[in-house]
Amino acid sequence: MEHAKNQTRTNSTTRHTRSTRRALRREVPSTVGLLADREDFDAMRAYRTFTFDSHGTYLQQVDDLLKTLSAEGLHTSVALFDPEEFAEFCTSTGLDPDRPETRARFTAQVAARGACVPYTGEPVDRIIPVLVDTAVRRATWDCATLLLTGLGDCASCGEDIGKEAFERSSHLLVALLKGAGHGTHHLVCSVPAEGEQLLSVLHAEAGTDGVPELSDDEGAEFVTVLAAGIALESPGGVVLRTTRDGRPDRVYGWRLDRGGLRALTEAEVFNAYCTDAETGEPVSPESGVDYCAGYPLEEDPGPHH
Repeated sequence: MEHAKNQTRTNSTTRHTRSTRRALRREVPSTVGLLADREDFDAMRAYRTFTFDSHGTYLQQVDDLLKTLSAEGLHTSVALFDPEEFAEFCTSTGLDPDRPETRARFTAQVAARGACVPYTGEPVDRIIPVLVDTAVRRATWDCATLLLTGLGDCASCGEDIGKEAFERSSHLLVALLKGAGHGTHHLVCSVPAEGEQLLSVLHAEAGTDGVPELSDDEGAEFVTVLAAGIALESPGGVVLRTTRDGRPDRVYGWRLDRGGLRALTEAEVFNAYCTDAETGEPVSPESGVDYCAGYPLEEDPGPHH
């Protein structure tokens, strides 16, 4: 009888342990590394422990895995797995690339940099373009940040050039959104820098009070790219498109000029929007869009070099 009681207590303890372990497991996030295109997939097939032989089958298996993790109540994100970056990671760490745990460590490192997207139940073919866009944006942000940190101090005043440019860029973004007023705003900053074309996109929503709501990451990325253009005195620029209910969309433009943004004329904005960037040939203007001169921006009171 006593033995039966002891066995019951043991079984109860075991069930409780398993239950608490499952509960704890739900608090541990999971990240899945995804090979988005066939070329990357084929590159990974060189490793013996990577056993998939069809990209389509692989994507279906990833889709099933994501659904399973989500059904277990786990917070799951997806990171872009780049074979070239993986090879560099293995070289720098001395880890064997032909081991699943090495691939898992690399995926965790990618996720730690923020280049991943949360899984919310959408199929893999809808995740891929979002994931690629996120990775490109993150690379752009990193590139602009490296440019700013490598500029050092101004020879004439001793100020940190990158820091000052970032502060002026932040001021300009506030001025852009303040001048735009209420509505849905879509801003694009384009900056040629050291052989790279840095491009940042920002979405902001502002109610009738004119106070904009925007993603912290998008805001920081936009400010960093604009700051790189300011610090390098690049010939880049900013375009802003505003949408309001019952009114045509309005498009404004500015050109980077001597550390600031100079408003484009209505004709310059029209020409910029209605010219093919690759061929230089004119394209038809959009219907229901007003092309407007850039509005004046409040001057930054900080020092200009």
